[in-house]
Amino acid sequence: MSEPIYDCVIRGGTVASASETFAADVAIDGETITAIGRKLPKGKREIDATGHFVLPGGIDSHAHIEQLSAAGIMNADTWQSATVSAAYGGTTSVIAFAAQHKANNLMTVVSDYAALANKGAVIDYTFHMIVSDPTEITIKEHLPALIAQGHGSIKVFMTYDLLQVPDEPFLDILMTARENGALVAVHAENHGMISWMVKRLLARGYTAPKYHAVSHPRLAEKEAFERLIALAALVDQPIMIFHVSTAEGVATIRRARGGGLKVYAETCPQYLFLTRHDLDRPGAEGAKFMCSPPPRETADQEALWRALELGDLQTVSSDHAPYRFDNQGKKLHGMRAPFRRVANGLPGLETRAKRSWMPP
Repeated sequence: MSEPIYDCVIRGGTVASASETFAADVAIDGETITAIGRKLPKGKREIDATGHFVLPGGIDSHAHIEQLSAAGIMNADTWQSATVSAAYGGTTSVIAFAAQHKANNLMTVVSDYAALANKGAVIDYTFHMIVSDPTEITIKEHLPALIAQGHGSIKVFMTYDLLQVPDEPFLDILMTARENGALVAVHAENHGMISWMVKRLLARGYTAPKYHAVSHPRLAEKEAFERLIALAALVDQPIMIFHVSTAEGVATIRRARGGGLKVYAETCPQYLFLTRHDLDRPGAEGAKFMCSPPPRETADQEALWRALELGDLQTVSSDHAPYRFDNQGKKLHGMRAPFRRVANGLPGLETRAKRSWMPP
């Protein structure tokens, strides 16, 4: 009997590449795929993949892990629990967030967060740097230094009272990214529209989780996309638009990309599979489905699937942001807390690839 040639052979599965699926064996030496073909020679270890897909390890480019929110609520996951669940779901690399809050030193934020990840992560990882306090030292010293160290992406919020960055300092961030070769990723919703809607809803007693969806007008997404794209075009800076949720948002991105602008975008399983009606559940149950932007309508799901097919959207991330369904998380302010005081976010790191494999 001949000696094994490969360290490992995954045999009899259906290999899925970026462009096609086909029956094949996969041979691995060390951490490198060395051969793909049929009836490959024996490996020291053999894995029978008959009846299964064999996929590359996934990259989830948007996950909130062991991150303190601006409201002071910690995610339910640790780096260890989050990345173990990611691995079970076929994700082998994750991009999380080193989140600067007001008055934080960005260099310290990144260093402290890297220590957490290094202690607990079981898969590959890196960070987006959230900038919420664009002071002169952050813009002119800390961002260039961190980008030079290899932190290649910056996240900016256009909404949330404690996180939003106004247009003028946002332009400073875009220019710094351009000068230093970084990508800028954005949560883009019109803050004024949302704030105005929230105040009017609460004043009229509309406090249940389902009104969270009403408080984020779909026009808030469209307007913010258009403004963001104009800001980025002014300084010729590439941007990534996070968690696209509406047909109007997709159309805005399609026009910008068709005009040659450097615009990239993602959506998430919650926008592909949920609608605003999932928030309309008894008691606090709807709070489990609260995220921002909120799930929309069936017609928006169809537009998003079509945009993925056409390449208008380039990635599907989880936007994993789990909060416990207890008094440390979603119920921190009580069972009947108004939607404005309920932690936004839902889990999805482990199930992202499973949920996003094909449309319903």
